[in-house]
Amino acid sequence: MAGGGSSKSDDGKKKARIEIIPLIDVIFFLLATFVLFTLSLNKINSLPVQLPVASNAPLTKQEDTTVTLQVSEDGAYYWNKELITLSEVAPRLQQYKEKQGTLARVLIANDDKSKFGATVRVLDEVRKADIGQVSVETRIRPTGR
Repeated sequence: MAGGGSSKSDDGKKKARIEIIPLIDVIFFLLATFVLFTLSLNKINSLPVQLPVASNAPLTKQEDTTVTLQVSEDGAYYWNKELITLSEVAPRLQQYKEKQGTLARVLIANDDKSKFGATVRVLDEVRKADIGQVSVETRIRPTGR
């Protein structure tokens, strides 16, 4: 038995042989997986958040002093359901800011057909009054309510 491709030795036993091709396939698979994994990592951009600090003081119910400014379809303005003009908005916001300080909060609401420009004017007045806590209501409410 003198042959070139035989894996048996002369005494009839098989020789152990290391197959390198499957090993190369596994190494390439691991390399490709590692490369794809590292390319999929993105830098996570986050915003700094100031979490509230717990205190041991007893809970007291605080009065809600949020002011609701509503802009109606015809361009009328309401301060907590009270009809006012645009020229009255700025002085009232200043008085409210002086009275409440950092606790001043404003909720801006609109009718379903109110003009965007009137709402922007109210937002500008709130910004000028330096009130930082402003919310815009997304549900529709009837005029003056």
